[in-house]
Amino acid sequence: MARFFHAFYEGSKAAMQAITAHGMRSALTTLGIIIGVGAVITVVAIMESLSANITDQLDDLGSDMVTLRAYTNPEQEMLGVSNKISYDDFLLLKGKVKNVEDMTAVMRAFSLGSSVQYGRNNTQTQIIGTDSSYQAVIHVYPELGRFLSESDDLRRRRVAFIGASVAKKLNMPEDPIGEFINLSGDWFRVIGLAEKRGSLFGFDQDNYIIAPFSTVRSLNGSQATDNIDIMFRPAAGADFKAIKENIRQVLRQKHKLSGDDLDHFEFVTAEKTKKQFESITTSVTLVAGGVVGISLLVGGIGIMNIMLVSVTERTKEIGIAKALGASPQFILFQFLVEALLLSLLGGLIGLILGYGLASMVALFMPGSNGVMVPLWAIGLSFGFTTLIGVVFGLAPAIKAAKLNPVDALRYE
Repeated sequence: MARFFHAFYEGSKAAMQAITAHGMRSALTTLGIIIGVGAVITVVAIMESLSANITDQLDDLGSDMVTLRAYTNPEQEMLGVSNKISYDDFLLLKGKVKNVEDMTAVMRAFSLGSSVQYGRNNTQTQIIGTDSSYQAVIHVYPELGRFLSESDDLRRRRVAFIGASVAKKLNMPEDPIGEFINLSGDWFRVIGLAEKRGSLFGFDQDNYIIAPFSTVRSLNGSQATDNIDIMFRPAAGADFKAIKENIRQVLRQKHKLSGDDLDHFEFVTAEKTKKQFESITTSVTLVAGGVVGISLLVGGIGIMNIMLVSVTERTKEIGIAKALGASPQFILFQFLVEALLLSLLGGLIGLILGYGLASMVALFMPGSNGVMVPLWAIGLSFGFTTLIGVVFGLAPAIKAAKLNPVDALRYE
């Protein structure tokens, strides 16, 4: 064992001397490894940070919140069919589905468009019609004023609960309660300003206006029951699969669907969205990893070429070493360690550069909480560079070990 460590020390020492003696050549040799590892670390760090950020924001929405919305399969779309969920569906489910804590209907205000005006300022936003249950389902709370009440919906009051971005874009007072805004010719009084929620998937979660469902429904006219989303939260401890199946049976019967017909609706949960996003990020990471893996292979070929040149340049040196008693195994080990050190050195520099580049990119990512480099990515990068050093350094090392000392001493 002591002999092995001595050989490793002497081989590493000789390898480091050879690397430092040709600094520029060594740097250029490792360039492919540096680029490859740096690219891997950058891509993985950015995707991991983005994934963590999205997961945190989805958790804020609540993992138990469910959205029931219309679904039209591709075959139906080709035939011009568009499935819908109506307000009547909502009323039916509200009366028949058990073990649901809160349920609310959400309608987009078609007739009101998406433009809102305050004084001389105007902006584009999404206008939502819903009821007081929306607050419990979505967990949206007022920073100032209040949310919609049951009486607002019953009396079809023209009142509005606005997001922070709307107030900012319209240059409204810090306390906008009691101010009037114009939605395509219809005046609404502001009764509440929502707490800030930030962005999700690049979408501004504070750019919205909420008005009573009955008010928006009356203004929409013939489109009032055209299509809505239904949002709900299962009761604590309730079996979501049982609730889902109950809803399926009620809606399939209401929509007169036979046993072979596909559902005209779908359930969307935060957990489902997380899994979809994780699938996307995993695919992107694998594809990017495969592409930058080519750089690592190119870097390995570069190391092999330079090591072959090095063997040729140091032929006489190898002959002297063998004449003084150096074994072929020691010569093999020396050149193998040299190739391995070049790979690991390139991997270390690539890791540092990749982390630095990912940190710079993270500065421009909205809602980023910094760079996250998982240990598996570091281990994989160094494992791959070690493999490259051994595989591509083996051929030059074997060539050096097989040199005849007499021929090597005569080499010019």
